[in-house]
Amino acid sequence: MTKVKVAILISGRGSNMAALIAAAKDRAYPAQIVLVIANLADAGGLALAAAQGIETAVIEHAPFGKDRLAHERMIDAKLRQAGIEIVALAGYMRVLTPFLVEAWAGRMINIHPSLLPALPGLHTHQRALEAGLEKHGCTVHLVTAGVDEGPILGQAKVDILPGDTEASLSARVLEEEHKLYARCLADLAKTITKTS
Repeated sequence: MTKVKVAILISGRGSNMAALIAAAKDRAYPAQIVLVIANLADAGGLALAAAQGIETAVIEHAPFGKDRLAHERMIDAKLRQAGIEIVALAGYMRVLTPFLVEAWAGRMINIHPSLLPALPGLHTHQRALEAGLEKHGCTVHLVTAGVDEGPILGQAKVDILPGDTEASLSARVLEEEHKLYARCLADLAKTITKTS
């Protein structure tokens, strides 16, 4: 089976990245993680990916100052050089310019810790608690120009329990994120395999 080549972009510890790497070890999984790129040299996920034999690259944004386009052109060049077919954002804490979004339209996905369109942006768990919601969860979506606005590929829900804190709710949502992201990446990889 030909596996679709995937790159993961991270900024931090890479817990969703690790879940995707673990899922991709299954011989039947239709995608292969071949590259991890971080915009911060101290991103914890880099060591984890390298330990799994995956190529890693650091393309820091700071040296580019306000020239976000130049930074993204370097990322895009690295992705193309590696023959990447899908880009998965996993805790990548940068708002992307239209250049990179359009270059990978339909092939770039993200996971967000809320049931979009509810609670886009940051601090979703605390906001869910403050709003008195009964359900919370996570969403995998295609990346578009609007932040957290792309077409939804899948969602997973969790109940908000009495006595939940931001930490306890976050932990339960993260468990679902790991399963959902792997499933949605596989589905997208299968679609790309059929059309290519």
